[in-house]
Amino acid sequence: MQFDGLYFLGITLTTDLKWVGFEQVHCIKTTGNGLKTSSGGWQKSFKMGNWIINHGLTYFILVVWMAINIFIFVWFYFLYDLGDRFFYTRHLLGSALAWARAPAAVLNFNCLLILLPVCRNLLSLVRGSFVCCGRTMRKQLDKNISFHKLVAYMIGLMTAVHIIAHLLNVERYYNSWHGEYDALSMALSRLNDSGNTTYLNPIRSTTTTPNLLVFTTIAGITGVIITLALILMITSSMEVIRRSYFEVFWFTHHLFIVFFAGLVIHGAGRIVRSQTNANPPYNITFCKDHIEDWGRKKMCPVPQFAGGFPQTWMWVIGPMVLYVCERLLRFIRYIQAVKYRKIVIRPSKVLELQLVKNGFKMDVGQYVFLNCPAISQLEWHPFTMTSAPEEDFFSVHIRSVGDWTQKLISIVEQLPEGAQGPKMGVDGPFGTASEDVFDYEVAMLVGAGIGVTPFASILKSIWYKFKDSNPELRTRKIYFYWLCRETHAFEWFADLLQVLEREMEERGMGDFLTYKLYLTGWDPSHATHVMVHADADTDVVTGLKQKTNYGRPNWDKEFEQVCQENPTSVVGTFLCGPVVLATVLSKKCVKYTDVDPRKTKFYFNKENF
Repeated sequence: MQFDGLYFLGITLTTDLKWVGFEQVHCIKTTGNGLKTSSGGWQKSFKMGNWIINHGLTYFILVVWMAINIFIFVWFYFLYDLGDRFFYTRHLLGSALAWARAPAAVLNFNCLLILLPVCRNLLSLVRGSFVCCGRTMRKQLDKNISFHKLVAYMIGLMTAVHIIAHLLNVERYYNSWHGEYDALSMALSRLNDSGNTTYLNPIRSTTTTPNLLVFTTIAGITGVIITLALILMITSSMEVIRRSYFEVFWFTHHLFIVFFAGLVIHGAGRIVRSQTNANPPYNITFCKDHIEDWGRKKMCPVPQFAGGFPQTWMWVIGPMVLYVCERLLRFIRYIQAVKYRKIVIRPSKVLELQLVKNGFKMDVGQYVFLNCPAISQLEWHPFTMTSAPEEDFFSVHIRSVGDWTQKLISIVEQLPEGAQGPKMGVDGPFGTASEDVFDYEVAMLVGAGIGVTPFASILKSIWYKFKDSNPELRTRKIYFYWLCRETHAFEWFADLLQVLEREMEERGMGDFLTYKLYLTGWDPSHATHVMVHADADTDVVTGLKQKTNYGRPNWDKEFEQVCQENPTSVVGTFLCGPVVLATVLSKKCVKYTDVDPRKTKFYFNKENF
């Protein structure tokens, strides 16, 4: 799957509402100002029910994740803010102690999660094990990248709080050593420590400055490295950089190796310390005001301190092992031989590769990652497969956008006639939302530009299922929408649609597939050509009987039509296209879903990788 940069605007259809009762309508028309009924409360509950059906589980998972973050933060905040063994540490550092340690605990939790959403093979395994579960549960796996980003934002926020608090702590350590606060702070900082192990203040001499402490201690050095790596990873992940300079994003994102290495070592410095001598019980209430009695009275021994045992590695070791296994599996797949069955370069600069690999098995709508060592040893790019599982090869269509695809097409163009293409590494296949398309009675497939690729796989598979009279085909109706900016883009799969069109007619199933093609950009010469051939039996652009539409779909009208034609069905809406269009379709699915279980329901699914 690739996006051609199209952007879409939602179209609001204004109609007059004719209320005929809840039991008499399957799809409710609305006005631009919303549904006007005599019962505002029922309207709100109706909309809430629609929203819960489509998004309830997703937001429940997010609420649980956020609740765990809040619980960890609060728990560790009060542990350090109220715990007796941190009394003297707290006196030295103030509230910055708790503000440094609570975010650190949240960081551990989120660093445990951050790698899991990008373990593609693990997600595919989990998706396969969820076959017995509902579609809504499996659909959550398609939001892995969104969750990965959300966890990354939390890591960035907690890192910022942690750093600011520790900078204040370093300043407090320095000032306490130089006696700028009270006598107790200075006494705690100057405690004799012949073995240099039971101190509280890490500043041990008058020559140590805050800067020297930061750049000469394990915690300080690793903290700087972790912060720099995180800043580079987050900034290079911005949309504008990722799309325009993918190589920059790709290479800097692998600084996560440095990040995790520094994270594991970071706590080994044990710079935040707590009191250890509590046997016999240490009377803090008395001893804090009688510094001169330290070591002289049994209840007031000289305070001794030690740093806590590093725990970060225990949080991240599991995900790190899983990720290492993931990379090993990817490497094994990389070295497996891949042969070219066919190479086709379309006039519209779209490269079609038909590949063969031993033991390769796929499902509809899945995608693979491709690596071409002749271009880059390290870069892997995702492409949705356009072939069907019933075929003895797998194919991808690659549009010329970006340096990597342009170089690949250039290499292929220079190949001698009949020669094999450059060495290609293939990792996958990996599951997507489109795998579930045959679990729905009715499916709406929406592709934008090259985003039609997963649906080409689905349509091909349907053709094979009809050809073999497959009794397991549950889907009884498909609506296919393809939006393109340029006319020559339709050449990619127009022949496939022609075959399907003819096949359905021969079998008397012309109503099974309803497809609509939309051209969103054209010039005056093309408009003139269309007008001249307006009476032709086939479309002048595609050669199909279904004529091409000009402009963008009126989605309210399309959803109303699906509702009316399928009044009691569960409809899966699948999109491979830009985020703006995803927002529009997601809202339409909520708007036209009926909470009555006997009526039409829409479930939105979007390709993500």
